[in-house]
Amino acid sequence: MKKRLLLLLVTMGLVCTIVGCSKQADNSVPTANSSVKNKTVIKVALSDEPTPPFLYTDDNNNPIGYDIDYLKALETKLPEYEFKYELGQEESNLIGTATNKYAFSMNWFFKNPEREKKFLYSTHEYGYSITTVITKTNRNDIKSLDDLVGKKLPPMSPSGGLRSILNGYNTSHPNKQITIENMDSPSNTENMKGVASAKYDAIFLNEVTFENANKVAKLDLKVAGVVSKEPIFIVYNKNQTALSKKIDAATQELIKDGTLPKLSEKWFKTDFFKGLDYINKGYQYKSK
Repeated sequence: MKKRLLLLLVTMGLVCTIVGCSKQADNSVPTANSSVKNKTVIKVALSDEPTPPFLYTDDNNNPIGYDIDYLKALETKLPEYEFKYELGQEESNLIGTATNKYAFSMNWFFKNPEREKKFLYSTHEYGYSITTVITKTNRNDIKSLDDLVGKKLPPMSPSGGLRSILNGYNTSHPNKQITIENMDSPSNTENMKGVASAKYDAIFLNEVTFENANKVAKLDLKVAGVVSKEPIFIVYNKNQTALSKKIDAATQELIKDGTLPKLSEKWFKTDFFKGLDYINKGYQYKSK
């Protein structure tokens, strides 16, 4: 009897231990994959600096914009993945991507040789930055880079992407140079004010930068001409080759099936996948 009683007590103890462990597991914090049913969670770094309409946050601090709609469309094309977003400063996001804390970063990235050594870029762009010439609304003599020759421009950063475009123009036109003054950290708003006051003839800016700054400054300026479409890319950790190939293929499909052109119309009021003539007409219409 004693042996049977001891065996019963030991058995009950084991049962209680197992039940107790089960309850503890039920109350534990769920893992990243526990709620997504066999999907692979991809950690994505997004900039906490608003760059509407590419990326900004709503009143509840949820990320919205063209980039987010693009990522949602990717999830539809690639149901095996679920994207989890973290907002942070651009430099820390890139460090996190380099160390594989994040699979990739998005923040209106152009390609440049320095970053291409450290990161894997997507093969195909998912959108464009539109570079423009900005003038006073009553001027019609400046619409292109050719028209900037002999004109006075505000100072520019010597290492900026926009400056590299003007440098490229000067290299291609040795007898027709655009004069450019240097400044390490120019203020776009102050430079725009200089154009509005006729201190400068024009300013060369990304359309998004101009629109956002002028919503606050409310200056008598317009997009006088569209200069170029600068492709923007996802920046991946070097080891994310398989993921980048899948996203590249899905991106091409989203362009072909009209999804991304429609998102461009939604957020930018123009289809930036079309040619510059089409885009320019759209901005001429808005400037009237």
